[in-house]
Amino acid sequence: MKAFRILGIALCSMLLLAACGQKKKESAQAPLVDPNAKPLVKLAKVAEEPVAQIQVYSATIVGEIKNNIAPSSPGRISRIKVEVGDNVKKGQILVEMDETTLSQQEMQLKNLETEFNRIDQLYKVGGVSKSEWDNVNLQLEVARKSFQTLKENTRLESPIDGVVTARNYDNGDLYGGQAILVVQKIAPVKLTINVSEQYYSKVKKGDEVNIELDAYPGETFTGKVSLIYPTVDAMTHTFPVEINVANTDQKLRPGMFARATLNLGALNHVVVPDLAIEKRSGSGDRFVYVYSNGKVSYTKVELGQRLGDRYELISGVPNGAQVVVAGQAKLADGKEVEVEK
Repeated sequence: MKAFRILGIALCSMLLLAACGQKKKESAQAPLVDPNAKPLVKLAKVAEEPVAQIQVYSATIVGEIKNNIAPSSPGRISRIKVEVGDNVKKGQILVEMDETTLSQQEMQLKNLETEFNRIDQLYKVGGVSKSEWDNVNLQLEVARKSFQTLKENTRLESPIDGVVTARNYDNGDLYGGQAILVVQKIAPVKLTINVSEQYYSKVKKGDEVNIELDAYPGETFTGKVSLIYPTVDAMTHTFPVEINVANTDQKLRPGMFARATLNLGALNHVVVPDLAIEKRSGSGDRFVYVYSNGKVSYTKVELGQRLGDRYELISGVPNGAQVVVAGQAKLADGKEVEVEK
């Protein structure tokens, strides 16, 4: 038994010595890493080139004209003659309000007309003075205008050809301030986009614009720039542009989400490989490492469009610079590097 124990101890010792020998052999074979070695990087030279300025903007379709149909004073709604979605014509009566006051005003007007006719006959034969005639005539004119105004606010007409897009009351309701109906002109329609001030001189009235909508996938509509606002927002540095779409088939409806694509010509911008673009941790900043005289420098950039496997740069890197496209993991601003041949 004692002999077996001695044999086991000897065997363990031999295995331990063999393992140590193997580790020493592996350590001797492993290459030594120089802590002062320069990081190896791969470079690419960048250059300016003409880049088509294709800009896509999001917007909401609205009617060219939007009218709120409502009387000028509170009153009982007798009858709403149209429903949401109905096409209406200019001058068509849409809503009839309670006519009690209108009827009273009409009777007063008729009485004044009768009185004026009597005074007029007397005036012609010298029975009344000119001042009396003028006084009654003035009362009649005021009554006529008041009656016409009341009539317009009792029988509400559509001021445009359009479509009813909202109804906020039912027959018999008391009008309380909110529009009874909303009528919009939807042929044409329009949308407003906010364009960066750098393109102010590029946008022209009449420019064609491609319009795409989620409601009609794969279909493109054509609009035209109809209005360019003369001022630039000091906070956003953008200016509003209105785009008009004929919409003769009335497929585009107010409230639809749209994307408007403008071709704003071409600008010479530096283009870099997408491999050069790095994102700064903890922020949305993008940067590249620019190589010069054996060192790299951290350079913040403003990205433009993605062009396949490259990016347009709005600013940050000069024409002809060399940028790092591989090996960025060990880099820092001002770091000396070894360039891969």
